[in-house]
Amino acid sequence: MSRAIQLARHFRKAQTRHEKRLWWQLRDRKLGGLKFRRQVPIGDRIVDFFCAEAGLAIELDGSGHTRHFTQNSDLDREIDLHEKGIRIIRFFNRQVDENLDGLLNAILYAADPEKSQWAKGQILSEPRERPPTA
Repeated sequence: MSRAIQLARHFRKAQTRHEKRLWWQLRDRKLGGLKFRRQVPIGDRIVDFFCAEAGLAIELDGSGHTRHFTQNSDLDREIDLHEKGIRIIRFFNRQVDENLDGLLNAILYAADPEKSQWAKGQILSEPRERPPTA
């Protein structure tokens, strides 16, 4: 078994709360009928979420991704995935808490613009679920 597969299995078991929350919205073809998988090895890279039919990878980034060395690593990763024909979109963890509907619509628009609320000229006024209050 490859190192990437072992790591992907580990990451699936150790999801962050943001990954869990987004996964709940993506799993079982809930978003536009698209099939997403989580913690998917692609070559020696692992992406948080992947939709093969759209060739779309989704990454959730915590605050550590604002550091210069991490940004360079992320760029290398994006170039590698782009060379494999995969588009990647990134969101900060806080966006899952603050604007889940907007994030889901951005994913849907990237995967299939015709299914997006933006394509229909509709904006959702209320979030699907309210983030927990502190």
